[in-house]
Amino acid sequence: MSRTEVQPRAAVIAETDAEPAVDQQARARRKYRVIRLVSILTVLGAWELVGRRIDPLFMSYPSAVAQAAVRLTKSGELPTALVSSLTTLALGFAIAGVLGVLAGLVIGRYRTVEVATDWLVNALYATPLVAVVPLVILWFGLGFSAKLFVVVLLAIFPVLINTASGVRNVPPALIDVGTGFAASEWQVFTKVILPASLPYTMTGLRLGVGRAIIGMVVAEFFTAITGLGALVVKYGNQFDTASMLVPVLVLMVLGVALTGGLRQAEARIAPWKADER
Repeated sequence: MSRTEVQPRAAVIAETDAEPAVDQQARARRKYRVIRLVSILTVLGAWELVGRRIDPLFMSYPSAVAQAAVRLTKSGELPTALVSSLTTLALGFAIAGVLGVLAGLVIGRYRTVEVATDWLVNALYATPLVAVVPLVILWFGLGFSAKLFVVVLLAIFPVLINTASGVRNVPPALIDVGTGFAASEWQVFTKVILPASLPYTMTGLRLGVGRAIIGMVVAEFFTAITGLGALVVKYGNQFDTASMLVPVLVLMVLGVALTGGLRQAEARIAPWKADER
């Protein structure tokens, strides 16, 4: 048998072996979607049954929350609050992401910078930053600037710490290869360190977006009268539990959606990491 006849047969065998694996992955994904859907419906059903047996002053239930959401949407109160919160969240998280990645790259790469700053980073990360909100109010007042500062302050440290950890975990052999080929420091950063530390950075961004949402809500509790946090305070003071839970659930959905979006972005930016799972 000639070599030209063996190669097509080997290709056919490889394709037939790959197809069952693809089918198994597709079936597994469908199975997981069904399991997740059943889990969500079970929780909502249990909440509906239990919530109807509790005083509405203390707990509401999904159907009442849905009615309150329709009412707040028609009045324009919920969309206005959502736009206000998203503006603060998007800008604050973007600033925290850029500054956190840049600072993490420098701290992780240069030992001198790490020794000079690690105590400050660890101290600020361990400090309950909610406690500094009164000081933020003194600095920036009660407007948009105060909300933005709180969001950046809470979101930046997970990004910074994870990025620095990713840089420190880059195999030295990779850096030595770049140096051996006479690569400049900028080329080592962009061609070696940044791609190798990218999964760590994306993990930091996923953690940071959760803290950014927390910072946004905390800032709206104390420093402003707009946004989803302000709705929680307003209807909480009115003992309208169903309306109060509407912005809370919106925040939960927002957090899940943003985290899922970052996972999809990681799968596109770093497909080799997704293939390892």
